[in-house]
Amino acid sequence: MPKRFVSIWFRYLLTDREAIRQKSLRQLPVAFTEPDHGRLLVTAMNSNAEQCGVKPGMTAADARVIAPGIQLFETKAGRNIKLLKGLAEWCLRYTPLVMVDAPDGLLLDVTGCTHLKGGETEFLKDMVGRLRALGYTIRPGMADTIGCAWAVARCVESGLIVPPGGQRNALMPLPPACLRLGVDLLIKLNELGFYQVRSFIYLPKSDLKRRFGASIILRLYQALGQEAEFLLPLKEPVPYSERIALLEPIRTREVIETTVHALIDTLCKRLYGEGLGLRSAVLTYLRIDGKSGQLSIGTNHPSQRTDHVFKLFALQFDQVAPGLGIEIFILDATKTEPASDQQNVLWNGKPAADSEEVAELLDNVGARVGKDQIHRYLPQEHHWPERAAENTTNLTQMPECAWPEDHIRPVQLLEPPEPIEAMALTPDYAPRQFVYRHERHIIVNADGPERISHEWWIEDGGYRDYYVAEDEEGMRYWLFGTPNDLPGQTRRWFIHGYFP
Repeated sequence: MPKRFVSIWFRYLLTDREAIRQKSLRQLPVAFTEPDHGRLLVTAMNSNAEQCGVKPGMTAADARVIAPGIQLFETKAGRNIKLLKGLAEWCLRYTPLVMVDAPDGLLLDVTGCTHLKGGETEFLKDMVGRLRALGYTIRPGMADTIGCAWAVARCVESGLIVPPGGQRNALMPLPPACLRLGVDLLIKLNELGFYQVRSFIYLPKSDLKRRFGASIILRLYQALGQEAEFLLPLKEPVPYSERIALLEPIRTREVIETTVHALIDTLCKRLYGEGLGLRSAVLTYLRIDGKSGQLSIGTNHPSQRTDHVFKLFALQFDQVAPGLGIEIFILDATKTEPASDQQNVLWNGKPAADSEEVAELLDNVGARVGKDQIHRYLPQEHHWPERAAENTTNLTQMPECAWPEDHIRPVQLLEPPEPIEAMALTPDYAPRQFVYRHERHIIVNADGPERISHEWWIEDGGYRDYYVAEDEEGMRYWLFGTPNDLPGQTRRWFIHGYFP
């Protein structure tokens, strides 16, 4: 299938945007200026200002003279790029491959997309009509190459769709400026009488390069399709993506749920056919008024089950604001992993951490309380408490060793240990009472000490004397005291965890 590209030229991008915000400006001359060596120079203007004779590079004072009543606004750096990025996201409803073409255009790879609107003519008609309805003055061009589409959009008044293979004929009557050449080179070509591309298109490549440099060869051959030119999309496309374009905008939750469920089912069947499962996904919805929204989910285990993935999205449906109606849903599987065939077999026996049922349970819990509230710990070959366990979210990761059974440990440690005020009968005994967070605890039972020394091959340090202490209310704590062997050392006490 031959490539097809669309170039969209927003001729009055900044002034159109200002007129959308302030409708009273539509009938007035409007221009944007920027400071230059103490002067204000015009950088952009609308059609009304152009008709009065305002041109780029003109001083603001001259613009006020030849266009009485002109409205001047200060240009903010990067504003046009910000607007183009927003328009590029809007164009995602037509193709996933959209590129910002600074300073005033967009490039779209519409290969295989035009039939969705009934052909290339209807495709452009729909796009142009909706952008003009938003308030933008645009001119599109469609061709087999980016360069030819760009040239047609900016230099041709009619015949904006170049038939496949027709780049050469389309470029012949156009001025050299259609090839995206530098200003100095355009001046040189004009001085030599090359007013149209036809006047030099058949010159030998070596002569063109010798007289005008390599840039004219590159741009000419790119427009003709003899040199490769690549479109760098605003959003990198994901390998597994599905979309639904609706015939009529939808607003009710019931219809939204039905549509999203069908979209998820299509993606899950595709993943199942390739032996993959979904780990994270993003659902994007595009509204008829040009606005959009996103929902994102993640799973602890590669999943191909439509109902499970739908349930995770359904928990966020209250965040969907359909407005005047949603016309397109896009589902991107942003992360996939190989899926086990066990997902499609009824589970029997004792559940393991990597079982599908446990993973789905954690997905549902995480969707409600947040993924960061779920922790899985694996034992490590270390004695020092802070390094004795590893926190991981990977349910398939196997432990390097078994949990120690010869010493009692809390389920979760405090990070870092919190200081307490403790009183002991002698320095080497467990405390009889301690104050923690302004509350006094009287200890009735205590086991210990268990002396744990720093792992000297990892870092220097002393030791800790740990005690399992129980207070009058039956609560048990894991306390430790710091060394007090050297003269002048005073034992400090900390609480490091709780026992159930």
